[in-house]
Amino acid sequence: MPSSVIKYFSYDEFTKTLKIIFVTDMVYLYKNVPENIYKMLKASGSKGRYFNSNIKDKFKFQKIEET
Repeated sequence: MPSSVIKYFSYDEFTKTLKIIFVTDMVYLYKNVPENIYKMLKASGSKGRYFNSNIKDKFKFQKIEET
């Protein structure tokens, strides 16, 4: 289901980094995210709601410039 907040997300299982690109084109890397959090985000019917409840303010992040 498309999200009105999140454009794209991916997960690197080796570094446990969750990359989220928001519809505003801002890109964030969330660090030390357990794989089950990524899987639940992927399965969630509301990506924005899941993000706000389970990722936002729970993991350290880095805002990056996407090229």
